[in-house]
Amino acid sequence: MKVRFISLASGSSGNCYYLGTDTYGILIDAGIGIRTIKKTLKDFNILMESVRAVFVTHDHADHIKAVGHLGEKMNIPVYTTARIHEGINRSYCMTEKLSTSVRYLEKQVPMMLEDFRIESFEVPHDGTDNVGYCIEIDGKVFSFLTDLGEITPTAANYISKANYLILEANYDEEMLKMGPYPQYLKERIMSRTGHMSNSATAEFLAENITEHLRYIWLCHLSKDNNHPELAYKTVEWKLKNKGVIVGKDVQLLALKRNTPSELYVFE
Repeated sequence: MKVRFISLASGSSGNCYYLGTDTYGILIDAGIGIRTIKKTLKDFNILMESVRAVFVTHDHADHIKAVGHLGEKMNIPVYTTARIHEGINRSYCMTEKLSTSVRYLEKQVPMMLEDFRIESFEVPHDGTDNVGYCIEIDGKVFSFLTDLGEITPTAANYISKANYLILEANYDEEMLKMGPYPQYLKERIMSRTGHMSNSATAEFLAENITEHLRYIWLCHLSKDNNHPELAYKTVEWKLKNKGVIVGKDVQLLALKRNTPSELYVFE
């Protein structure tokens, strides 16, 4: 079975990922415009009718912008925890409230969706409730951790399972400290329920990388407090210090904020 992965967008302006087979797939988050989702999938020859479900990580606007349309207009089931569903329907950005499309998940209780085995798990962030996803398909394990302030033992456990890892590297500490954000916002970002810095992500990966990890995609990069090259180099350097060579031992990519990644196909 061929497994396809695309990042449609990854950053504070919007987040959306596609994971699929030859014939169908799922979205993880839908925080960009519905027209952008439709156009991007069409550009990759993926039919909207083949999207079986949306799995939401938390209720911040940059993760849920299009879920109302997908759920209620296109009848695509929207899966997440009960508390995240409550937060979604309270959100200012939800012109189309979810009703018939609502599906509930329990953290760390796996569910099957055709060939996908999907398990949500707690991550520390400041949404109403917050999860990452560990998704197994055809023996390949993808772990998605898009927004989290620190890597807890639970998060570390699901990272350790991954062959393919989507992990936040949101900001460079110096850029954030010296940048224009007000102090309260800087403190929120740096808090244990905020976001992961390049160096924190790099240090964790260098200390905990596994032999079965094949790809790392750095996600949710800040527009104002990071650069893709900086995030990439920070992680590459830390891995190299541990004897892990990017390009040989593991593939490393920094995802683009507003434009799709390439289509990755794994057999």
